[in-house]
Amino acid sequence: MNAADTTFMMIASALVMLMTPGLALFYGGLVRNKNVLATIMQSFICLGLITLLWFIYGYSLSFGPDRGGIIGGLDYLFFRGVGLDPGPYSDSIPHLLFAAFQLMFAIITPALITGAFAERMKFSAFLVFTALWATVIYFPLCHWVWGGGWIGKLGALDFAGGTVIHISSGASALAAALVIGRRHGFGREAFHPHNLPLTVLGAGLLWFGWFGFNAGSALAADKIAVLAFMTTQIATGVAVLAWIFMEWMVQGKPTTLGASSGAIAGLVAITPAAGFVSPTSAVFIGLGAGIICYFAVLAKGKFGYDDALDVVGIHGVGGLFGALATGIFASVAWNPGGANGLLYGGAKQFLIQAIGAGAAVVYAFVGSLVLLKIVDSLVGLRVSKEEELQGLDLSQHSETGYSL
Repeated sequence: MNAADTTFMMIASALVMLMTPGLALFYGGLVRNKNVLATIMQSFICLGLITLLWFIYGYSLSFGPDRGGIIGGLDYLFFRGVGLDPGPYSDSIPHLLFAAFQLMFAIITPALITGAFAERMKFSAFLVFTALWATVIYFPLCHWVWGGGWIGKLGALDFAGGTVIHISSGASALAAALVIGRRHGFGREAFHPHNLPLTVLGAGLLWFGWFGFNAGSALAADKIAVLAFMTTQIATGVAVLAWIFMEWMVQGKPTTLGASSGAIAGLVAITPAAGFVSPTSAVFIGLGAGIICYFAVLAKGKFGYDDALDVVGIHGVGGLFGALATGIFASVAWNPGGANGLLYGGAKQFLIQAIGAGAAVVYAFVGSLVLLKIVDSLVGLRVSKEEELQGLDLSQHSETGYSL
């Protein structure tokens, strides 16, 4: 066991944990003031709910010994056998620390989906859906890619969660927006963010935490962690510029919301590629993310679905672009443990990336549709019209975000 790696991974785990409160602030500033606390709560409560599920069976289903390439075995139920010695996924950090790091990923993923149904879902329905979604969608998909399952065995590259986290949450967000339906007044009245400084603060915390997210996925304080750290910064910075310049050209003015959205798009897109591509390639990934995700968000209006906080356009489209970009720009010159992408003669790798990403889209979308229908039949998904107009802060939690 290596003390430097252990220290590094403890810090990385804490950084990724901070991303969930950061996401809560990012989303909280984007909704109307009558829904700020309810929106924050949907992210924050995942820190409790997913932690418990992960301890009981989530880690075992995700990273337990492979069963047919589909799911992990039950060997690690209640963290049985997950101790202080190195485990099967790293020989330099305690097994328990690896489980803690991966827990933080599992926490933020369902929280990402909440932006799609912001301002209209019952809190009770959210809790049931989140527990079911983590069990049926996240844990198996995590095993497919990282735990010895079929996508990982196929050779797909996903350094820090483009497929596992962002594609899955984006596809599920689309299903949620379609099943739950539009907010009352959608298309007839403007729904403006109530506190953009809160959103910018949240974006800054996400950017900060993302260094733990991506660099920490090297699982060691080594050269690959340094590469992931730098490619993360470069892609994100370029994506901010790309988004606001597109916004400037198309809509006339650059906005702080656009800069914040561009940052998240860049972070999402570089996530699967961070430890496999060069800093130069990160420039092109960031550029593509800023432009593609900007137009994906604009396209929402043409399709007419109410993805309140643009989860589909940023996380879904950004994650898909990042997975495919990994298949284009990956280079063994920068990471011998990876593969060569399309630019370096690896046409097969690009195809593998497309297969893995496509499977994640289909599985998460169809699975979420089914789960949402089940939850709707059990407890009802949506608050009443009166409760929605009153605001979820009061109707679901009997409190208000501001007393002015």
